[in-house]
Amino acid sequence: MRALNQKILNLLGKISWLPPLLARITIGAVFLESGWGKLHNIEKVVAYFTELGIPSPQLMVPFVSTVEFVCGGAILLGLLTRLASIPLICTMMVAIITAKRESITEWTDVFSFSEYLYIVLLIWLIFTGAGMLSLDRLFSKNDVLSEY
Repeated sequence: MRALNQKILNLLGKISWLPPLLARITIGAVFLESGWGKLHNIEKVVAYFTELGIPSPQLMVPFVSTVEFVCGGAILLGLLTRLASIPLICTMMVAIITAKRESITEWTDVFSFSEYLYIVLLIWLIFTGAGMLSLDRLFSKNDVLSEY
């Protein structure tokens, strides 16, 4: 049993690059597409933000759209992943507080929101980094971005 366990651990060690890559591709694609969609439908999104009661929607929509697009693209590439995760976590927290507020009857309801899952994955990326297959890793060899 120990030998089998060791073989499994060895195999998992060889593909340890896969979980951060999958997380980055998922989160990056979601936010890249969401930001792109918002940027190309500013008036619609301003109306939605107004309906949600978000202050200064004419300023917030271009800001949030750009944050989602730029940070989503950065995470997809594995560029400044830890840093790019922070504003996306903030946007998801605001989304839960504004757009999902009425759906919350118990605190555990939050666990069923995709926004919550995004927050969890982004926090995981902050702690683990972008992984081996990333621009962060490539640049860290030169110590240019190693702290990010």
